[in-house]
Amino acid sequence: MNFFGIGLPELAVIAAIGLLVFGPKRLPELGRTLGRTLKGFQSASSEFEKEFRSAIASDETSSGSKSTLPAAAGSEPAEVEPPASPPA
Repeated sequence: MNFFGIGLPELAVIAAIGLLVFGPKRLPELGRTLGRTLKGFQSASSEFEKEFRSAIASDETSSGSKSTLPAAAGSEPAEVEPPASPPA
């Protein structure tokens, strides 16, 4: 089990420290609050991703699937000059 890069032994140590600091009566309440907070972050993140994808899709359909990003500076020169001849 690997949750946020924390394995089972680390999670057990964190739970034991939480039990010592907050006590057995308050620890379940803190767990519920943490769970609700994480669920709120996940739902906000998925809503943001959904809106972002929707905006991208509507932009692509309105522009005819053309890229709206400008070309990089110097990627397509307007005029190509011939190389300079070496001095004689």
